[in-house]
Amino acid sequence: MLMAGGAIGTLGRYGLSGFIFNKFEAHFPLGTLVVNLLGSFIIGFLWGLGEKFQFSPNMRVFIFVGLLGGFTTFSSFTLECYDLIRSGEVSRALLYLALSNVLGLAFVYFGFLSAKLVVSC
Repeated sequence: MLMAGGAIGTLGRYGLSGFIFNKFEAHFPLGTLVVNLLGSFIIGFLWGLGEKFQFSPNMRVFIFVGLLGGFTTFSSFTLECYDLIRSGEVSRALLYLALSNVLGLAFVYFGFLSAKLVVSC
């Protein structure tokens, strides 16, 4: 289950971040930022659902460790921050760092709240 989730998540990350890179050609790691924020929302949403609906231990491993672990890209994020700093773009690196962490936390929260709204309907 873990490997299957990781493979699916990795393919999703690769596809989405590549699509965003090709679509916007940004000089900012926008693809990784979007993937990490979306992953933060999804993990918050599913965690919120998990409080109402019990996920089996195998399903938890598949979703939270495999699928979302493969989908989000913390190692890519830190490498991109380092590369921005190394190339002298410290302000962009700090912006990326702040956006990823602050918005990531916000997206987990909004995902969790969204799940609560869905469950209460």
